[in-house]
Amino acid sequence: MNKKLLFFPQLFKSFLREISSFFEFFFYYLKKKLVVFSVNFEKNKNLLVKFFTMKRGRYNRPFLHLTTMGVLLLGVLIAPFLAETYPIFASNASELDLAAAPASNQSVYVGEDVFQTQTTQIRGEVVKYTVEKGDTVSSIAKKFGISEDTIRWANDKTGDSLSIGEELDILPVTGIAHKVSSGESVYTIAKKYDTNPQKIVDWQFNEFANAETFTLVAGQILIVPDGIKPSAQPLYVAKRQVQVVSGPVPVAGGGFTYPLRGGLSQYFSWGHPGIDITAPIGTPIYAAHNGTVTSVSTGTYDGGFGNNVYVSNGAGVVSHYAHLGGVNISAGQAVVGGQTVVGYVGMTGRTTGPHLHFEIRNGGVAVNPLSYVQ
Repeated sequence: MNKKLLFFPQLFKSFLREISSFFEFFFYYLKKKLVVFSVNFEKNKNLLVKFFTMKRGRYNRPFLHLTTMGVLLLGVLIAPFLAETYPIFASNASELDLAAAPASNQSVYVGEDVFQTQTTQIRGEVVKYTVEKGDTVSSIAKKFGISEDTIRWANDKTGDSLSIGEELDILPVTGIAHKVSSGESVYTIAKKYDTNPQKIVDWQFNEFANAETFTLVAGQILIVPDGIKPSAQPLYVAKRQVQVVSGPVPVAGGGFTYPLRGGLSQYFSWGHPGIDITAPIGTPIYAAHNGTVTSVSTGTYDGGFGNNVYVSNGAGVVSHYAHLGGVNISAGQAVVGGQTVVGYVGMTGRTTGPHLHFEIRNGGVAVNPLSYVQ
């Protein structure tokens, strides 16, 4: 009997040793597998990076569609809960006197067509359009706010003939879509399509492997704003006329002036909320109006603006000076239009050449500077 009592503790200790050995071996096995996986991942990760980089943008639309479907499904699932918990979401919510709320509290007016698709909405991708009865190249171009040639070039058309049910590629802006080949740069592509490389860089939906050097990846689709198909370019091109703006001049009261003298290389548009004025590096840039410096940013990329300055006139109008090589003022300083130097022309931020990117915002909304300074 005593021998049996002694046997059980020994058996328990043996069992614990076996369990300990098992877990020790199991953790060693997992560790070995993890190390092997890590080594293999390090060897092949560059292939994955290259694959996803080349394919970037191709899956944007499927991703957005799946996300939208997921949000709608979530809305359907939680709708009953919202209706019970918050009566405002119930079907009889119209019985609540919501209309009695004062209009002054309404920051955005939404009409009955809140879910109606607008063809003028900001977009960056090429979309498909199905030709309907009565459509012409001219009417479709006007509908999407692009040129007729843009539609012809994107769909390899030499004439204006269309067929009902035909699908057309519609670019988001007047110009051309270009598939990047190995060795190409924004400069060679701009030259090919007779446009300004800064327009390619400023198109906010164009992506670069390196945003500061504008590195392109072979196979990606690049939108070339205002690009012209090579076969449509004239054989003899006269010297391009560049509008030269004159400034600065002293201003009085609420007047405005051009911040410097130079060539107007890019105009105001919804995709480019300002104007570009070219001038040599180091050219002084003057305040376009009287006011106070509200913000100064130096030594950073700052979303592509590089060194930049904001000046407020105190009445809701703010001017913005970007890509500066150097800044001559500080926040809180009072400036005099046409007399105070705010900075100097440079190439900081997202720029392909020396110029000033100049914006004016009224009430926080970007407006065409030419309507103020002319």
